[in-house]
Order: sequence, then C-alpha cells, then structure tokens
Amino acid sequence: MNTEEIVAPCSPRTGAHLTLRPLSMEHVRITDGYWARWQRDNRTVTAPHAMRWLEKDGVLDNFRRLADPAVTAERRGWVFCDSDLYKVLEGIGWDLSHGPSEEFGRFVADSVALLERVREDDGYLNTFVQAGLKERYADLTRGHELYCAGHLIQAGIALARTTGDESLLAVGRRFADHLVAEFGDGRRGDTDGHPEIETALVELYRHTGERAYLDLARQLIDVRGHGVIGPGLFGPAYFQDTVPVRDQDTVVGHAVRALYLLCGVMDVYLETGEDALLRAARRQWRSMVGEKTYLTGAVGSRFEGEAFGDRFELPPDLIYGETCASIASLMLSWRLLLATGDGAHADLIERILYNAFSGSTSLGRDGFFYVNPLQRRSPRPPAPAGGKPLRTDAPGTRAEWYDVACCPPNILRTVASLGGYLATSDDHGVQLHLYMPSSVRAGEVALSVATRYPEDGVVRVTVERSPASPWALSLRVPAWCRRPSLIVAGESVPVERDERGYAVVERVWAEGDVVVLDLPMPARLTVPHPAVDAVRGQVAIERGPVVHCLESVGGEPDLDAVEVVAGAEPRVEWDADLFGGTTVVRVEGRLRDDSGWAGDGWREVGTPASSGRPIELTAIPYRLWANRGSSTMRTWIPVA
Repeated sequence: MNTEEIVAPCSPRTGAHLTLRPLSMEHVRITDGYWARWQRDNRTVTAPHAMRWLEKDGVLDNFRRLADPAVTAERRGWVFCDSDLYKVLEGIGWDLSHGPSEEFGRFVADSVALLERVREDDGYLNTFVQAGLKERYADLTRGHELYCAGHLIQAGIALARTTGDESLLAVGRRFADHLVAEFGDGRRGDTDGHPEIETALVELYRHTGERAYLDLARQLIDVRGHGVIGPGLFGPAYFQDTVPVRDQDTVVGHAVRALYLLCGVMDVYLETGEDALLRAARRQWRSMVGEKTYLTGAVGSRFEGEAFGDRFELPPDLIYGETCASIASLMLSWRLLLATGDGAHADLIERILYNAFSGSTSLGRDGFFYVNPLQRRSPRPPAPAGGKPLRTDAPGTRAEWYDVACCPPNILRTVASLGGYLATSDDHGVQLHLYMPSSVRAGEVALSVATRYPEDGVVRVTVERSPASPWALSLRVPAWCRRPSLIVAGESVPVERDERGYAVVERVWAEGDVVVLDLPMPARLTVPHPAVDAVRGQVAIERGPVVHCLESVGGEPDLDAVEVVAGAEPRVEWDADLFGGTTVVRVEGRLRDDSGWAGDGWREVGTPASSGRPIELTAIPYRLWANRGSSTMRTWIPVA
C-alpha cells in the first residue's frame, strides 16, 4: 500500500490545479493535547457508542431483514438512515490510520459481509427501496438514494486508504458503476435532492483513475439550478435548484445541502481546472463568511428548512446552526485552502473547530447537539438518558442520539481524520495551518510541533530532518492576532504576513533548528456588523480563536439582565477547578434592576433608565457550556 494515499478528506490525483498539496495522514500525527485526547476518546467512547446505537435504532436490522428471513423486524428509521452505518464505517476507517483495533476489524468485516448479501446484482443498495417502500429513483427529491450511495463510497475509500482492504470499496464501486450506467452521459437529467454523491464520485475517481466517475459528478452539478428536482416542501431554493451553480452569488437554502454541493463543485474544479467553478465557490464562501456565519463558525439561521437566512439574519437564540453544517463549512474551506492557499480559509476552519464543532459534543464524548444556539434564555430539561432519540432541537444538555442521526457519525469521522487538515506542502516548502502538538513529514522535511494552543499562543516548531537545499516554512498568523513575534534559530526576526496571511521563513535549515511563533492572545471584546439587528449594541468575548460565553447554572445570575460596562477591560485567568482546568475571561459588568418597568413593555425616549449593581462576569469557552446540567447561556452581551 502506498501510504501517501492515506489522505483525508480530499486527495487530488494531480497537483495541476492545487496551490497547496495535502499531506498523508500517515505523515501528520496529532501527538498530544486537546485534540489528541479527543481522538483517543473518539476511539474508546464515541465509536463504540455509535455502534451500539446502530443496533438500538434498528439501522443494522434494516439490512439484516433483507438477507436473513429469521429477522422479522419491520424497517425502521428515516429514508436516509442507511447513511448512519456508512458514516460510522468511514469514521472507523480513518481511525484505523492511528492503529489497529480488533473490535473495529470485526465490525467492519461483519458489515461488509452483510452489505454483500443485501446488494442487488447490478450493485444497487438501499434498504428503504429494497423493503418495497419506494420504487428506484422515483423520488429523487426526498429519497436520498444517491446521498446514501455517496457515504457508502466514502466509507470504502477511507478503509481502503488506511488498511489496504478494498472489500467495502468494492461494494461502493459496484453501486457507482450502476449509477454511471443509470445516469451517466445524460441518460437521466435529474439529480438527488441532497448533494453528497458528487464529492464521493470525485474521490472515487481519484482512487481508481476511472474518468466516468468524475464525468458523472460534473453532470450532476451541471443539471442543478434548472428546476430538475422539484419544489418539495420549501421550494427549489431549498435544494439549490433555482440558479445554476456557476451563476450563484451566495449560499441559499438548506445549509448542509448547499455546502456539500459546493464541496463537490470544488472537487470537480481541483480535477478539471474549470475556473468558473472556483469563482462561484469563492463568491459564495465570501458571502457566507461576511453575511451568514455566526461568531462561533456556525451557519444556518432558520429552523424552517434548516436553512441559511437573508443577509445578516443571525439571531443568536433562534439559530439552527446544525452541527453537520459546521462540518460542511469546514470541508468547503479546506478545499478552498488547497485551491488558493488563502489563510482566511484556515482561519474559518479554526474558528469552527474550537467553537461550533467542539461545542457540539459533551466532555464525555457520548452526547451531542444537533442544533447549536448562541443564546439560551431559559433552562430546558436535559436529554433523557437511554430514552427515545430526539428529533433535532437542542435539549438542556447534549442528547445520546438523534432520530435523524446525521451529526454524531459526522463528528466521529471528522475527529478521526483531523490530522489531514493540519499541514500542506508545495514546491517551495511546508505550510502549517492549525497549531496542535504534532509531527509532520513532507518529503525530506520532518517537523515536530509543541504548543498549548489555544490556552496560550506559543508555537514551537523543531526541524527534525531537512534537505541541504533551502525551503520555506510558512506559519499562519491568524487574522485576530495583532502583535505576533518570531524567533528563528535563536534570533528574533520581524513578522510580516504575506498576502495569504502567513509568516514565511525561507533558508537552509539544519537539524535541530527551532522556530518559535508567539501569537499573543489577550481577551478582546468583539462587536457585530451594524446590520445584524439581533445583537446590535452588544459585545462578545473572545480570546485567540476561542469564543467565550456566559453560562448560568441554577438561575444566578439572570443573564437577561446582565450587561458589560462600557470601556471595561477583560482579563484572562486560569481556573483550575472549572471543568478540570480551563481559561476563563473576567470582565466588569452590571446586573440591571428592571423592577421599575413592571407592567411596561416600552416607554418614551427620555424615561429614566433602569438602575443596576456592579457584578463581575465570568465567561467560559463556548465549547464547554451545557456540561454542568441545564442552564441559560449567551455569547452576545448588551453594553451598559
């Protein structure tokens, strides 16, 4: 097996249309710290938890009943729940790049054997249709047949790259060949209501070299935007089917669908070099970040249609903010980073990882938010332990599982593959995008990274191996950092961000050379865009890449009455007792006394304002909220 192929989640076949080349997961390892601990928990807690829920929720029995007459259970779950198994298998696949697991090996072997028995002779595989509940491709608008096929293909690729075992991929490839025969060369002019198959087909092309897969992916992108899917429940914009992809200027409709589609658009661009696709993706990404992304990196402001809203429609309490949408935004940003080298895409990846993504999962790694609010006005009951899975809404604490279980397996596969996002290379050298304790190998270069980031901003990079010729080490300087400093081999050098946001040091390196990048991260107060009506006149608390929030457990203080004193200077402290030790931010505030407003919802301008008393506000990292029981919470705080 060629270990250079163990790349997740995007490994273009050639560098012709890349600015940066992804590195093998075999050659980038997270070695310590927050994310290394999460990867260990991902293996020991989250993956087994997900496997148990596949049994409990009936997903595995949906397959068994088609292969074994002794299994008499009726098919359970949504039309798309086959994908729950496939995403768990993909997560296990990427996890196996970290080392073997007897438990995972058995689960994979049993699953492949089951799928081999269930699939039809022409490669088709879908438990909803095969149970007789729908005809093949009779309801592409809502049927998710191609969506499920895409996740099957991606699971097979993950296992093939990390273990060399292509047995699951063979099942997925048979399905892909069937899709080429059914849809390819324009034999059908429609497409699935939920994008996903596009990026899977491109990845299959990268793995096999079979051009038909790439051509079909491009065809499925080309037909969208011409009304081929139908109105569904929320209209064609929900499906990104009103404007052709190349003409679209902003993200619209169902947030996950929109971003998965753009991932496919970028994958096709990276293989074909069609500049119109890149331009369209960049326009939509810029619009999303500037007008439709929350401070935590979450996207999707409307419960109705799980959708993007209008420009600057970003209510903190009514947000949908689906976990899968945050992951999709990360996936798109990674592809754009590879295509352009622009560090702004890595800045967003980092914002998502430390806030929206991290906040989606409990500290025990077996509880999950589907919806990720930025404000909770009143405590809600905790998710019932061991009870029926919830639909989608965020309970008082994170739920064990969901009726629509897309998010937990998506978290599993993202954490397992995270090493693939840390670093890249090009003809000039190596680029470090995310700062974690890690080891990085790229050709003749080997680096080790030591850091406590984001608890502090000191990043120490040691050159373990280097060629005799000069090469460039590029270190991302995040947009939030104002006064970075850099020491190279014991000498201080000026930090100059290049046009892409990186400090670049090019020289002949010696084994043992050390580079120390210091990214000071004092706490700061952040103001929203003036057009975001929902939080106008409020501030948020940030430190480095981490968004902080106020959380009230037990009702004190009343967060609806809390204000930050104008001009207050936040200060950073380490609280050894909170969550086992974490950085908090304390700031001078006021607790309003609104008792004089009793019975009044509004008053004429000039009426005496509310009184109040001083209070010290303690803000915790957003990712930690809802781990101490049901609570109220807010990230945007009015200014007194």
